Amino acid sequence: FKGLLRTPTAAPPLRPDGKLNVGGAVGRGLLTVSRAHPEWKAPFNGMVDITTGEIAEDIAVYLQESEQVNSAIAVGVSLDRDLNVRSAGGYMVQVLPFASDETIAALEQSIPSLPSTTDMIADGVGAKEMAERVLGSLGSLPEVATESVPRYGPCDAGELRVRMMRALASMGKDEIQSIIEEQGKVEVTCEFCKDAVTFTEADLLGAKDEV
Repeated sequence: FKGLLRTPTAAPPLRPDGKLNVGGAVGRGLLTVSRAHPEWKAPFNGMVDITTGEIAEDIAVYLQESEQVNSAIAVGVSLDRDLNVRSAGGYMVQVLPFASDETIAALEQSIPSLPSTTDMIADGVGAKEMAERVLGSLGSLPEVATESVPRYGPCDAGELRVRMMRALASMGKDEIQSIIEEQGKVEVTCEFCKDAVTFTEADLLGAKDEV
């Protein structure tokens, strides 16, 4: 997951338990989830109401209501005294259709007994150890376990243009036609690497055809 903060200076009061009040900062509104695949003509977009403002809880609600998938999601962040992020992480567990009652029961026993994700991150618990704690008595299967290191930039120019074209296509034919008539072109800026790409009328017509 990636996100963009439009008001990074938001500072609501702490919750009664002393934790960061993420829900207070997020507030109410709609959660829109966009899923893309290289073989899809346009991204799939789902939308649900924001119920708590807590990121993990609302994503779990989305997965349940929009995709009918039961999930356990937790995220946490460790801050220093100056409120700079020292580390952040979390986990997501989804129950597949063929999961046995015993598997579900084991997860229902192990997950509630875990310390907070923020505490685990602050204590230096890595992804592998966190996954093993979440799975508990189920254990892990080394032969299928995989690890990957996320890449945060700079964005690949070719991939960036393709992603932006998908984003334009997701706007719908009417919105794209309106841009063509009013501007003739559009400049799109990546909020992560800040690179800007200009799409001409011909590009916009191509995006319109992809809808």
